[in-house]
Parts: sequence; structure tokens; C-alpha cells
Amino acid sequence: MKTIHAIYENGVFRPTTPVDLAEGSEVTIEAKSVVPASSGPGESDEENMAAVYEILSHSYETGETDLAARHDEHQP
Repeated sequence: MKTIHAIYENGVFRPTTPVDLAEGSEVTIEAKSVVPASSGPGESDEENMAAVYEILSHSYETGETDLAARHDEHQP
């Protein structure tokens, strides 16, 4: 089964790329909404990055006085 990406507008599915079907062909469609991966609803990239930096700004006590001395300990 071939996947055809389309946009639904005015009651019609419009393919976003050329489709290799004969004119008037009947097809079955399983609609699955596609959501951009980079942003959530109403969030900009700047807001997302601000949230990431906020999380990264928090530290916790590991008990190690010098983590850099053991930086490659768990590397493959």
C-alpha cells in the first residue's frame, strides 16, 4: 500500500505531490492527522528552547566532586 500525503480543504483531499493513479480511480483513505514535531499547540521554537534551558539550569547533588574526571566512564 502506498502512502499519499494530502491536505484536506473544502471537503476535498488534495495530494501534496503527484500521484500515479488513473483519472477517476477509486481509492480507500485512512486519514491520520500529521502534527509538526517541532512545536506544540501555540508554542514557538523560542518558547520551547526557553523551557529546555530552564530545565538545564537546574542542578542536583551527585556526590561526585569532579564529574569531568569520570566523563568517559560510561561511554561505549
